[in-house]
Amino acid sequence: MRNVLIVGATRGLGHSLAAQYAKKGMTVYATARYSIPQTPAHGIHWIANVDVAHEGAGRRITAQWQEETKIDVLIICAGYFAMETLEEPHWDKEVTMYKTCAIGPVFLVHHLLHAGLLKRNSRVILVGSESGSVTLRHESQGGGNYGGHGSKAALNMVGKLLSIDLKPKGIAVAIVHTGYLRKENKEGYFEPGSKGAVKPGEAATGLVEWIESFDMSKTGELWAPRGAGDINSAEVVLGPLDTLPVPLQLPW
Repeated sequence: MRNVLIVGATRGLGHSLAAQYAKKGMTVYATARYSIPQTPAHGIHWIANVDVAHEGAGRRITAQWQEETKIDVLIICAGYFAMETLEEPHWDKEVTMYKTCAIGPVFLVHHLLHAGLLKRNSRVILVGSESGSVTLRHESQGGGNYGGHGSKAALNMVGKLLSIDLKPKGIAVAIVHTGYLRKENKEGYFEPGSKGAVKPGEAATGLVEWIESFDMSKTGELWAPRGAGDINSAEVVLGPLDTLPVPLQLPW
């Protein structure tokens, strides 16, 4: 593995992934939705103004790709989640969630593939969430957040379909739940967040390790590299946590 492209890398998981891969000596390209960080980390090539919710995101990346070789690992971290209830759904926010999480990745992969940047043995990682799993959604968790959960469920299907289309080309695709991240506040401190939430660096470490063993045998599957520790319904739906393997393949 030599070239890594991380889409959505200005903060959180994406930023931690870019830093870890750069530290390993990889050639790292990272995208920012708007401007690049004011203090960019060493070894990271930034591509600004890449909004996955816009159809031309992939073309913008290809126009600034300076390597003569392919992308070895593509990780799409960009996402958007807005709270909703049945009493107060939000049309525009739902549309943005679907465009960012489920529609945009299709067009981005399309453009990278046809530009010759995704080739045999490339690996595509779509960062999703267990919240998109219909099987894991338990009534004790309640309803609501239709766009957030629905767009992640749509991403699961997108990942499966991409894996079918790309398998003959030797390109593996996975959808991953990296764990719920602790939130960073304005002072730079991480707030606890949900049960089992981890810092972005911890989630990134788990994903980087998992990608090392990811190959065509797991293409088209939904995985939790860190296991089910932060999945509230896991014990009810899948069984006692101490009996579940790590990493864990999740049900759709």
